[in-house]
Amino acid sequence: MQYRTEKTLQLRKVLGKKIKELRNELTGLSGNMLANSYDIGNGNLSRIENGIVDCKFITVWKIAEALGIKFSDFAKLLEDELGEDFKLIDQ
Repeated sequence: MQYRTEKTLQLRKVLGKKIKELRNELTGLSGNMLANSYDIGNGNLSRIENGIVDCKFITVWKIAEALGIKFSDFAKLLEDELGEDFKLIDQ
């Protein structure tokens, strides 16, 4: 079972929003077309974009490549969106 906190839910929502935004902006493809073209499950991409599920690191990497950007650039976009003080682990 996955452990969920407000922070993980926030990350999930921002990740999905950013993927959907970049998909529309950079590719113009529908979610189904992008998923089919890059071997990403249709339903899985939809659930990720809607912030419903946590996704694997490898899936995020694959999505970044499908969007035509480096994973490190995608991670930086997420960091920028979440804010400088965002941390998953409270100390």
